[in-house]
Amino acid sequence: MRIGTNELLIILVVALLIFGPKNLPKLGKMFGKTINGFKKGMDEDANDDDDAEEKTEKKASKKKDEDEE
Repeated sequence: MRIGTNELLIILVVALLIFGPKNLPKLGKMFGKTINGFKKGMDEDANDDDDAEEKTEKKASKKKDEDEE
């Protein structure tokens, strides 16, 4: 489901009415930082998963090498 132009405009008008023109830039900045932090967290989690997978593969190959000897 995508948000269209009309829905986005309605959301922005409601946010402007609720928070006012002075607080809206602060709210946008806070929202941007939150989204940025979320993306960084997702990237770190993906990297952690990759690192764990590599360690498991290395352990498996070491064990296989030891068993062959």
